[in-house]
Amino acid sequence: MHRIGLVGPRQSIERVLAVSNEFEHEIEFLPFSYQDAQEVKEIVKKYENEVDGWFFSGPVPYIMARKILRPNANYVYTPYTGSSLYKCLLQMAYYQNQIVQGISIDMIQSENVEESLLELEIPIENIYVRQFDENYNREELIQFHLQLWRQKKTKGALTSLHAVYQALRQEGVPVYRIFMTKMEIRQALKIIVEKVKSSYFKDTQIGVEIIEIDQFDRMVEKSKTPYYLKHMELKIKQTLLHLVERIDGSLIENGNGRYQIFSSRGAIEREIETLRSTVQQISLDVGAPVAIGIGFGETGYAAEMNARMAVQHAKAKENGGMVAIDDSGLIIESIGQEEELAYAYRSDNKEMLEKLKKANISMKTYKKIEALVQRMGWSGFTTADVASHLSMTVRNAQRIIGGLCEVGLAECIGEEQSAARGRPSKVYKLRNK
Repeated sequence: MHRIGLVGPRQSIERVLAVSNEFEHEIEFLPFSYQDAQEVKEIVKKYENEVDGWFFSGPVPYIMARKILRPNANYVYTPYTGSSLYKCLLQMAYYQNQIVQGISIDMIQSENVEESLLELEIPIENIYVRQFDENYNREELIQFHLQLWRQKKTKGALTSLHAVYQALRQEGVPVYRIFMTKMEIRQALKIIVEKVKSSYFKDTQIGVEIIEIDQFDRMVEKSKTPYYLKHMELKIKQTLLHLVERIDGSLIENGNGRYQIFSSRGAIEREIETLRSTVQQISLDVGAPVAIGIGFGETGYAAEMNARMAVQHAKAKENGGMVAIDDSGLIIESIGQEEELAYAYRSDNKEMLEKLKKANISMKTYKKIEALVQRMGWSGFTTADVASHLSMTVRNAQRIIGGLCEVGLAECIGEEQSAARGRPSKVYKLRNK
């Protein structure tokens, strides 16, 4: 049975549970309620191994949890929409018997509030909005609403925080919680259930790891006796067997420093750090770089072909490396690490293929740069930025970016003066395709 953790204030959890009854019986929903949103990090840390996915009752608990969520975690949250805000405004108008002029609002994203109010096409004056992030101070938010109320600048407050709601109620302020609607809950539940189910089928895919020791033939030539090499091979196999046992896999030795491990995708992804430390140990033992290619697929043949392609990419990297290719053709470098980079090497965009061919740049290189820009969140970048993150020379980066500019896939948007003396660096951005 799939298990989904529900994270939010008690009232929000109750609303979600009321809708969750509509979903399949093979899904179990585990409620984790809190008094203050600061508790979310501890909840996720404590129970992350007990659930298959997370449902956050809004952007507040999600933002609290996002930095500690695993990269491959399944999660969903209900964003604040116009529907949630309109519901609060209708409640306020009903209970106060008028369209309220003067409201204080706290939300994670204030621009959503302004846009939603504009869509109402009803003039509401004296709107005070306070935006906050995960490092918010609860007392400051309470005082923000209270001071406006006491100064008679507002006639009510809307809050997205349970703790602020409780405090304002005790002070007698007409306060309303910005809640998700049942429609929003239902839609979000559908998404997380599908994510968890598809993740399960992904987990059961076949996974193949190919491990190749660089220049193993030279080790054979340098070995003083045949026994030295045999002892070294036994030591490598012993190290690998600890990994194989962890992932419940099988080990095949192909000779000349080449090994294959077969297991499931889920087991391999869960033990990526074990694989990394295993390979580092082997590299230290043999005194040579080690390349790892990981392939995933619906069949053993597809997974092995992807692993073979991945190990070729890894061998092309300086000092070896770890590269994975999944069943969709997505290449993942530095898998499981902060600098993880995922990009496709295939495309059916004929116009782009023609442009890249004219610029003499491979689709893989372009997709790699595109993925880097997205991961880093760059609005602009220099050739030095690209060279540094993709381990290439600045000259090569200049050739690639220059070629992309010539065919209209990138453009120069300005210059950047470095701290050192010299000419300023040009700043580029990729153009929308």
